[in-house]
This record gives sequence, C-alpha cells and structure tokens, in this order.
Amino acid sequence: MPWGVVSLMSLRQEFVRMSEKKAVSFTELCQRYGISRKSGYKWLGRYRKQGAEGLIDQSRRPKNSPGKLAKATEQSVLSLRQRHPRWGARKIRRLLKTQGEAMPACSTITALFHRHGLIEPSAQAKPNWQRFEREMPNSLWQMDFKGPLATLGGPAHALSVLDDHSRFNLCLKALPNQKGESVQQALSETFRLYGLPNSMIMDNGPPWGGEPAYPYTVLTMWLIRLNVGVSHSRPDHPQTMGKDERFHGTLNRELLSVRQWKDLCDLDGAFERYRQQYNFIRPHQALGLEVPASRYQVSLRPFPESLPPIEYDPGVTVRKVQDKGEISFRGKTWKVGQAFHGYPVGLRATATDGLFDVLFCRQTICQISLREP
Repeated sequence: MPWGVVSLMSLRQEFVRMSEKKAVSFTELCQRYGISRKSGYKWLGRYRKQGAEGLIDQSRRPKNSPGKLAKATEQSVLSLRQRHPRWGARKIRRLLKTQGEAMPACSTITALFHRHGLIEPSAQAKPNWQRFEREMPNSLWQMDFKGPLATLGGPAHALSVLDDHSRFNLCLKALPNQKGESVQQALSETFRLYGLPNSMIMDNGPPWGGEPAYPYTVLTMWLIRLNVGVSHSRPDHPQTMGKDERFHGTLNRELLSVRQWKDLCDLDGAFERYRQQYNFIRPHQALGLEVPASRYQVSLRPFPESLPPIEYDPGVTVRKVQDKGEISFRGKTWKVGQAFHGYPVGLRATATDGLFDVLFCRQTICQISLREP
C-alpha cells in the first residue's frame, strides 16, 4: 500500500504504533505498508527521538506546537461548559464553531474538563445493559454501509469495518456504489494492511446478503475462500452489530453533519483524516476513555494474493453446484445457493441420522435432511 500525499502523516504515525506491538516481523510490517526496511527504521528512529514531530517532513515542520490550546480558547470552552454543564465535548465543540471560534479536538476538550474537575465519575451516564466483546483483536470484524450520502458530485456510500474487541476502525471508504466488486477491492486493501480476521459479521442486505434461506453472495463466498468465517445479523435486530451502528452515529455527528462535500474524493479524504482521529486521538467511553489503537494489533494472518485451492477432508462427499445453485445427492436435488454455482461443496454427516452439513471450504453454509422432501 504506497503512502499517498493525503494520508502520509497519518500512515507514518500508524506504522510506528503498529511496529511497537511486534505482532508481525518488522520486514512483513514494512511490506504491508509499502515501504523499505530502511525507510521503516528511519521513521521509527525519528519517532523515538522526537515523538510525532519527528514524522513530519523537515521542510514542513511547524515552528510552534499546533496542539497547544490557546488561553482564549480554553476560557471560551470553560465558560460554555459552565453555562451548559450537561453538554459533552462534542456539543461544546459544535457551539464553538457556530460562534466562529477555534475548535480544539474532542479529546482536548474532555481532558480540559477533567483537569478543572468539571466531570465527576458519579455524574456520568451508566448504561443499563451489558456489553459483549471478543477477547482479542481480529477475532471478529463488523462491516456495514452508511448512506447514500449527498455530495455535490453525486451520491456516495460509506463502507466501514470495525474490530469488535478494540473498536479500531480498519476501513472507512467513500464508494460510488454498494456493489460487491467495490467492496472486495476496499477489503483487499484493508487485508493487505492489517491481515485477515477470524470472522466477519454483516447485515442481510446486498452485497453480502441474499434471501434468508441462502444468504451467501459472491462477495461472502470470496471471504470464505480466504478462511474468514461469515455470519449475518438477525433480521430487524440492528443491535447485533451495535458497535458499527454506534460508530455510524458518531461519524454522522462529528463529521458528516459538519459541512457539505464536493465529491467522492473530497469525502474520502475526510474519511481518512477522521479515521486516524477516531483510532488514535478520540477517547472512547466503552474503553475507559482509552483510544481504540491502544487495544488493537495487526493480524498474524497475512492476506494471500491468490486464493487457496478448495479442498475437503477425507470422508466428505463432494458435489459440484449446478445451475440454479443446486446439487444432486442420494437421488434427490437440493438447493444450496446460487453464489456457489460452478464450485465444489462438501457433504458431511452429522450426529443426527439423515442430516448432513453442506460445507464450502471450512464453513457450513446450510443443512439438508434426507427425511424431508
């Protein structure tokens, strides 16, 4: 993944943070970020000596610290907080914009409130539900679309992918459509950078969902071939993917509602900048006000540029999927899904007499019962 002009600084910051995790070798990490080992050691050395400022090109290095909050801005923030004691950092920041004043980051405003004793732990809202999350990064990724979003150049669709354990945003892309080809290209770029997850969950709509009995599509079939487990949320239960739904709400409040977008490229550039802020700067309440990057590390499973062969264990009966997504087995015709047309599937007996799991690679895609018509 070459370092482009728009995301150059953010990718350097992300690279040095990921190198500290030591989840993969330094050589492999450099390959994922599209740089040489020499360049990787250069930026890592500058970061260790100078911190984030060391990652700025020397000819563009600012002469003063841009992150220091001006006294006038600090007094304005404190005054607004005293006038609106129940308003959080996001609403205070939006009011500053309305008044035409400087807008510090939400994390800066929150830290200011803590420093002046304006946030009491007992006053913070306590949820009346129990949160569930996977025990480690890359165990489960949530994926969804938000849109269509209006730009002056036409509609856009925001594709987001979130790690269930850390809330780290792995992908936030502005796509011209919701077609499987566009999603696969965006996911390929994400997999090259962060590696493969164990599984992914998505809703039941296109391009990753179909009819309830046969929910798999060409896109999800591709994921299964990469040995990424695929599951779908319960119909009419958006809380199944609550973390990604919550991310979309935050994205709308903090970015999408702020201004009008010129075109797809303009929106995509804003997405990349927001993604870095969300992952590395913005405190997350569900993480004890830590940032998602503090809990995330890249996957140990690299993305293969060519798909592995489809193989089944001995004792599994193999059938090729014919027209209309059907197979022949034990003298009967069974439908397994149009997405698998032309590919081999496996049939494996279960502990229940006459009941068989239908496998595609390692995933069970449906079951057939010889006792039913």
